[in-house]
Amino acid sequence: MENSNTKHLISRRSFIGSMVMATTAGALLNSCSAPKWKIGIYTRPWNKLDYKNALDSIAKAGFQYIGMMSHKGGRVLGPDTSIEEAAVIFEEARSRGLQIASISGYGYDRKASLDDNIAALKRLIDNSKVCKCPNLMMNGVSDPAIEADYYKAIAASCDYAQSKGVELTLKPHGGTNATGAQCRKHVESVGHKSFNLWYDPGNIYYYSDGTIDPVADCADVDGLLTGMCVKDFRMPKDVNVTPGTGMVDFPKLFERLRQGGFKGGSLVIECLNTGDDPYLISEAIKAREMLEELTA
Repeated sequence: MENSNTKHLISRRSFIGSMVMATTAGALLNSCSAPKWKIGIYTRPWNKLDYKNALDSIAKAGFQYIGMMSHKGGRVLGPDTSIEEAAVIFEEARSRGLQIASISGYGYDRKASLDDNIAALKRLIDNSKVCKCPNLMMNGVSDPAIEADYYKAIAASCDYAQSKGVELTLKPHGGTNATGAQCRKHVESVGHKSFNLWYDPGNIYYYSDGTIDPVADCADVDGLLTGMCVKDFRMPKDVNVTPGTGMVDFPKLFERLRQGGFKGGSLVIECLNTGDDPYLISEAIKAREMLEELTA
């Protein structure tokens, strides 16, 4: 016959067991619901319009994720954007059902000191935090004279970025970071888990004048990728191309990237064929559907 202490022990064990089951089920549910790939698009194709108009069109094209890049006023977000302005930008995206997946807005000011450039990068990290954006994508530098200080600024900001839940990434963008191998060298020189690589296949073609195939180049970035500017290319030197209609062989590219460990992350379309707003929306839908098929 059970005494009251035994009943209490059984009841307590049952309660703990139910809590463990609920916690495990919740974790599994969250794991299943978290998207393996975040397919989005930057504001750049609509850079003749205000970013709010771009957000309207991007929502119409069926996207959930947005990348903040350029609009008619320059960069949507930068180091000089106030915290209050960043909060407004976040709310404008959220009100349209969009999550900010990436921000492009950092440039090294060669007229300012290294300390001032570090402070500017940290202000942009703060803005990324306000926007609940996990990625701050940077273009690197073309001038070797400021190359060392540029990466010193990044290295000095990595711990701060990590504390804010923001990842810093470098993408191929000509100059001293035109290829995957060059980008790898810079990422490894900083050597921080909050500084990774954001690939850009269109730029591999662009800055090599069409001579380097990104399918071959991307072998140099195995294990470093967390996201991609989805960009295509056509000769003689054009990246305003809807992905899937130019020289980049995206099926082969994704096959090789998966081989190198890139099996989930952010895929943010950067460029489309040029045209009016209805045309841009239709091209954005085509690009999104291509990526959805490749990642299905």
